[in-house]
Amino acid sequence: MVCVSNDQPTDYVKNISRVLIITFISCISCKQNVTIEGLDKDNWKADKNGCNGTRMDMKPVLESNLEKIKGLDQEEIKELLGKPDKNELYKRSQKFFVYYLSPAPSCTPDNTSEQQEIYLSIRFNATGLAKEVLVYYN
Repeated sequence: MVCVSNDQPTDYVKNISRVLIITFISCISCKQNVTIEGLDKDNWKADKNGCNGTRMDMKPVLESNLEKIKGLDQEEIKELLGKPDKNELYKRSQKFFVYYLSPAPSCTPDNTSEQQEIYLSIRFNATGLAKEVLVYYN
């Protein structure tokens, strides 16, 4: 008869622990590095609130690649597009990121611009993944 002490794990438990640790580390390093060809990330991020019009110039490229953004988590989107111009939190832990393509109302000092607002809206589900990615014309 073989007795196993509770103080020392068996080889089986040690091996399972190693496999779980390796799997966990592999999953952490599996983040997608998403790039959109034709979208200059640095210029996009520098055009805060779309005030300079640089984002508007990239709108056709962005619109043709909306499906690439769907399914990304919040950190991946921040890596791709930078910090959102506006965050909105709704019930059931839904969160929205808004990126202005046309100049935001805050770009004009008097806020009387009658220009059409165009913005990218990304809706996240409760698990933090982009579920809906749309360009709105308001």
